[in-house]
Amino acid sequence: MEVKLDKQYPLDVDATRAWALLTDLKAVAGCMPGAEITEQLSETSYKGGVKVKVGPAVAQFGGTVDVIEAVAAERKMVLRGKGADKGGSSASMDLTAIITADPSNPAHCVLNGQAAVIVNGKFAQFGGRMMVQVSDMLLAQFVENFRQTALTLPAPEGLGAATSSAAAPTGEAATATAAPVVAREINGLAIFWALLKSWFGGLFGKRA
Repeated sequence: MEVKLDKQYPLDVDATRAWALLTDLKAVAGCMPGAEITEQLSETSYKGGVKVKVGPAVAQFGGTVDVIEAVAAERKMVLRGKGADKGGSSASMDLTAIITADPSNPAHCVLNGQAAVIVNGKFAQFGGRMMVQVSDMLLAQFVENFRQTALTLPAPEGLGAATSSAAAPTGEAATATAAPVVAREINGLAIFWALLKSWFGGLFGKRA
């Protein structure tokens, strides 16, 4: 089963810091609930995993992420990820992420993402509609963690004293490395419950 996503997320952080974070795959993985980079295989290839918890059961997906293209002038990153769990389920994703500056406000930018996700095995039985809903929920968590982490980076010169002092750390904390927000693991039951409430809300809303 294939799911395609095309999203735009406005961020209250400048494009320079957002791009700096986007090129740090370990920090980016830390923004996604349940995901982590465990090993760097080469300059463009990484090994990692995603942990999904459903009640007392825990599923662990292991796989690789490859940087297909990174264009600093366009703030464009193209990634390809693939992985599988011990139960036979597998997934792959081609992702294009672009950071677009906001010409009206240099302290803001937009994170644009286009992805094609292919899922096989037990997770494919949920269907494309639910997979899109789950993806939307996870991406919302990811973007908020991404925003918070990007704001911990030193602000570039020219943003103004007020913006810089409010968004960037000072002293020893003002380093080139992001202080990542620790994302919680993916809780399958929490996602299912949220989707169930959304479905019932839509159902009674239509009847009303």
